[in-house]
Amino acid sequence: MSLQTDIVFVEAIRSNTDLIAQLPAGDVYNTAIALPDEDADNAPLPYIIVSFDGLNPQDTTKDNRWDSLTDVVTIGIVIVAQTRPLLAELAINVRKSIIDYFTAQVQEGGENAELIPYSYTMQAEAVQYDQLKPCFWQKLVFTCNTDPDYEESRN
Repeated sequence: MSLQTDIVFVEAIRSNTDLIAQLPAGDVYNTAIALPDEDADNAPLPYIIVSFDGLNPQDTTKDNRWDSLTDVVTIGIVIVAQTRPLLAELAINVRKSIIDYFTAQVQEGGENAELIPYSYTMQAEAVQYDQLKPCFWQKLVFTCNTDPDYEESRN
């Protein structure tokens, strides 16, 4: 599960059709904008990029000294918009989409329920301005406690 955590965050954002309708690409990018640099630099605004920013195993057991029972996975979500108010609106909607999707998947036993982290904490980095594009952007960082296996027993 841990190595797929970014995928479930992408699905959570995609589940909000109103949010997706605001994005010229009509979708969320996973990892990067998969275009040549000159095209990626001119990607229409706004856009959202979800990235898998690392994993740290937390603990081992007497039954398995090589792998952990829990992994801490970091997910980054970069949100880019033309204006500061639009950036704030998109960030709020991303955050709400994730909460709503995760809650529904776990409560209803959805097809992605086993991919939902046990828990997470979220941080918002400073709002930045890129005068070359020009645009405002911010990165949301989710630090997730996850299961490295696909065991459904944790729900």
